[in-house]
Amino acid sequence: MRKTKIIATLGPSSFNQETISGLMDNGMDVARINMSHYNEKIGLDKHIHFIRDQAVKYSRTVAILFDLCGPKIRVGKLKNGSITIKKGNHYTLGGTNCDIPLNIDLSFTSHSSGGAVKVNDGSLSFDIAEVEDNTLKLSAHNSGEISSGKGVNFPGVKLDLPSLTEKDKRDLKLAVELGADWLAMSFVRSANDYGTINKELERVGASIPVIAKIEKPEAIDNLGVIIDSFDGILVARGDLGVEMPLKELPILQKKIVNECLQKRKPVIIATQMLDTMIHSPNPTRAEVNDIANAIYDGADAMMLSGETTVGEYAVESVKMMDEVACSIDKDLDTRNFNRYIYQERWRIQDFRGSICHAAMILSNDLSINNIVIMTESGLTAMKMARYRPKARIFALCTNEKVCSQLSLIWGVTPVLVEPYSTTEEMIQNTGSLLSDLEFVDKGDLFIITAGVSAGVSGTTNMLKIHKVE
Repeated sequence: MRKTKIIATLGPSSFNQETISGLMDNGMDVARINMSHYNEKIGLDKHIHFIRDQAVKYSRTVAILFDLCGPKIRVGKLKNGSITIKKGNHYTLGGTNCDIPLNIDLSFTSHSSGGAVKVNDGSLSFDIAEVEDNTLKLSAHNSGEISSGKGVNFPGVKLDLPSLTEKDKRDLKLAVELGADWLAMSFVRSANDYGTINKELERVGASIPVIAKIEKPEAIDNLGVIIDSFDGILVARGDLGVEMPLKELPILQKKIVNECLQKRKPVIIATQMLDTMIHSPNPTRAEVNDIANAIYDGADAMMLSGETTVGEYAVESVKMMDEVACSIDKDLDTRNFNRYIYQERWRIQDFRGSICHAAMILSNDLSINNIVIMTESGLTAMKMARYRPKARIFALCTNEKVCSQLSLIWGVTPVLVEPYSTTEEMIQNTGSLLSDLEFVDKGDLFIITAGVSAGVSGTTNMLKIHKVE
């Protein structure tokens, strides 16, 4: 049973029932909706309902992640759809009358001179030679083609942009209406951005956990407080690798994952993990190693983007990631890299944390392969996952939304159950339930944690070793 979760982005290649079923059958734990490319013709509600129905049909859970696009700067509409760039030539960038128009109005200052501009994930780069009438005059570093809609980055240039755009607010409302389990916020720069999106959630009367996408230098500068403030972190290696020196990216990835582990926050690794499989049925050896390193680092989940949105081998990409992850899982132990955070670094100060830590120690010492968490809010299951036990974690919850949210969390298998009237009834029925689902066999031991007040959130105060009868 794979512990590191797989997020697959839905798009033109996968917005059909056959492909979605294939993605689910081969290991998709979370379906990501990238709102940067959303339009009403997609029929998003139909696809989300299908995912929910299939999950119920096969007694499993799949989370829905809405990724808000944020103030993403793109090339505007070009006269002929594209423009040819020649190395050494000069071009203007800014308003509609420029050689390279932008999709939003930006204000540039004289301080922008000396900075840089990168287009299409850095495939074309320019020096900013001059700022005149709110327009940048650029000198091309290399030759190539720019088409409408390509992303534009401004490394070293401070831009005054809102953290949540009007489009984001509309998309957030749609996410609430369609029952999204998680939100991702793009271009997070400070902990204050969480307050901005949380205020909007309160305005529409919703509570959804929010993941911060780390893709700006300012986010690295404020990393600690961002991790503290948000419900999870996504390492967006695409924009981050354009905004910052590429050679620093591997170090940043490990730093971010390690700090998330220490602070017990879920973390996702994204961008070009199986990029070759957009057009090829097989990945490169380097891509397989990239997946393995993300797992060894301790990531909760890995994300596929172009591979499953426009790729020719969407289902095969998920299957390949699943196979590699299952293989690496067999090699994981407490000595692997950052997989194990020692007790003195956790600063355990609550019942739930202490009981989860004790369950991890017991399961490792006694070679018990199953830990059962009775959870109302999902928090105890998340705390258990942060200790990265060798054992499998089964989260039994009565709330369907909580079950779906836990699909993103490392090592957790969510199971939807009916409410129990007493703790004793819950313990007695758990073995039979897991056995019926073919998760355990007769005679297997499992550790169970729960609250003596069954069905009350935040009361976890019990730990017991039980045998499947």
